[in-house]
Amino acid sequence: MPKTKSNKQQKTKSEKKPKQPKLKNQGQGMGNFFDGLILLLPSGLWLTLLLVMPTFVILELSLVPNIKPGMVVNPSGIENYLTAFQEIYLRVILRSLLFALGTTFACLVLGFPVAYWIGQMLPKGWRNLFLLAFILPLWTSSLLRSYAWISILRPTGLLNFVLEYFHQEPIQLLNQPAAVLIGMTYSYLPFMVLILYASIEKLDRRVLEAAADLGANSSVIFSKITIPQTMPGILAGCLLVFIGCLGDFVDPELLGGASSMTLARLIYNQFLGSTQNWGFGSALSMLLIITVSMAIALLLKYGDKSATEA
Repeated sequence: MPKTKSNKQQKTKSEKKPKQPKLKNQGQGMGNFFDGLILLLPSGLWLTLLLVMPTFVILELSLVPNIKPGMVVNPSGIENYLTAFQEIYLRVILRSLLFALGTTFACLVLGFPVAYWIGQMLPKGWRNLFLLAFILPLWTSSLLRSYAWISILRPTGLLNFVLEYFHQEPIQLLNQPAAVLIGMTYSYLPFMVLILYASIEKLDRRVLEAAADLGANSSVIFSKITIPQTMPGILAGCLLVFIGCLGDFVDPELLGGASSMTLARLIYNQFLGSTQNWGFGSALSMLLIITVSMAIALLLKYGDKSATEA
């Protein structure tokens, strides 16, 4: 009997011993945590100095009405935000949203067939080459691309030259909203194609072929299989293009003229134009930051992570 008790005591002691490695693992976890903080310190300081602190400065200036360079900053209310919701400025905000939505829709309609063709129809050995060729315009400056469109869309440009050659009436597109949509669509179409390609490439052709063998036509396959499986990539591409278009300045400035005032151009005029109302410009900037932040939050929640990383 005593032997059995001693055996039981030894078993209980042996069962209590494995608790020691947990403390060691906890120590290693804390060490890894601090190592991660050290690695994030340079980028954290960079973002704090060049993003977080300027945002707080803009927020402070947005609370000062009619402030100009050299004046004392004394936050006193939300008058600038109330001014931003006047009818004349609401039209500018609405026009910016319409430009962003229109460009996003055009990029989706034009980019999806291209991404599908590259991701599903081309041989794998040719996909990277055609994808590279499609994104080559991104290697040039957006300013140069806009000036190229000016030479095409101006009254004596290439477009009207071709129309006159075929005995058609020339059209006036430059300094019109249509020119802004054309330039922005051209600028952001490669981004849409890249994200859609990353999502479409993962489609299983065996599923598409099985649906065709079961009698489904192409429209049913597209609506019931292709679209649902690529929806995260579609959302990611649309949100990414929308975010970029909302803050675009170059295309509306060079292609739109005075009739295409956007939020980005209005902010520019408040800081560097003749108006020089930094408080109102800061309030508009904060509204733009909030809108873009909401779009980014939707992108992170509903977007295809693998597509955005690609």
